[in-house]
Amino acid sequence: MDHPTLRWRPRRGTHPPCPGGPPVRVLAAMSGGVDSSVAAAMMHREGHEVTGVTLKLWQGPDGEAPAHGCCTVSDSEDARRVAAGLDIPYYVFDYTDDFASAVVDPFVEAYRNGRTPNPCVECNRSIKFSILLEEADRLDCDLLVTGHYARVSREGGRWRLRRGVDPSKDQSYVLHMLGQRELARTRFPVGEMTKPETRRVAADLGLRNAHKRDSYEICFIADDYRRFIARRAPEAVRPGRIVDASRNRLGEHPGVVNFTVGQRRGLGVAVGEPRYVVELDPHTSTVVIGSARDLLTEAVEVEGVTWVDGAPPPESPTECLVQVRVHGQPVRALLAPLESGSDRWQVSFVEPQSSPAPGQMAVFYRGDRVLGGGTIDRLLK
Repeated sequence: MDHPTLRWRPRRGTHPPCPGGPPVRVLAAMSGGVDSSVAAAMMHREGHEVTGVTLKLWQGPDGEAPAHGCCTVSDSEDARRVAAGLDIPYYVFDYTDDFASAVVDPFVEAYRNGRTPNPCVECNRSIKFSILLEEADRLDCDLLVTGHYARVSREGGRWRLRRGVDPSKDQSYVLHMLGQRELARTRFPVGEMTKPETRRVAADLGLRNAHKRDSYEICFIADDYRRFIARRAPEAVRPGRIVDASRNRLGEHPGVVNFTVGQRRGLGVAVGEPRYVVELDPHTSTVVIGSARDLLTEAVEVEGVTWVDGAPPPESPTECLVQVRVHGQPVRALLAPLESGSDRWQVSFVEPQSSPAPGQMAVFYRGDRVLGGGTIDRLLK
């Protein structure tokens, strides 16, 4: 699968300042949550000229703002009130059409093809950083600031993307596609703090959303992703067979979109011992189930691989840590290109891993530093 590149391009002659330098003009992405509010407030407190912006990315089928998830009226109002309290300019920009075509439609298509997508990654790649950096240029801002829990550093003449200091909130996994051009103009102030510290800073600054609850659901889905897909692509919900590894029929299911590799609950069959989804065939609408052992995978093929440095490490194969789920633990693996100069790489795990899912990201680390990553395309058992 081809991935769109980040469409923003830097202004000629731009040399972004480092933290602690003279005041600069900052565009602060504000979602209405505590993290982005603190990020904006910290930059303002340091004496920078901050402009707040909220991207309206989603609306309900009736054209109204959703009741919860992203882009609610209350979220925008929270962001506006924080901006007013900081006495900074604040704008709302409507990018609902871009979001639907770049994030929502590929999300639905991925499930139709038996994959398990991560829409946050595509949103960061195609919407948030591309569009926000374009808006930063338009508003003549030097830096983009967001509330992500990650860190940017400058070492040996290169920009580095690192994990946030709070391992429970680290978001470097969903930012792995950022390269030198983006990192040069992006800062993550709360990445140096834990979540409790962020809330304490918000309270100390008198921010009205200091204790606002975090949001964990897929931001544009109000209820259940299966219902969402059924409404948006009813033809994708096609009944089929549930079979074992020998293709013996065990039962029926209402549609492949209801399942993901590694799933145990809700299979609708009873065989006397734990069974898991080990394979999905959307073409025949077949769900294959098996034992926990059947989930073990020795290697995966990863497509659309990008590198923070702009090029892969010089040594091949490359040993590193690989994370295959947004909240998963990194594991040791060897990376090797499938062809010279290709963006398809094979990730061979030092120890077999259970249920990496096609459509999810494989992100490569060296210590806490992000090397790059791509989309899991094929499992090699």
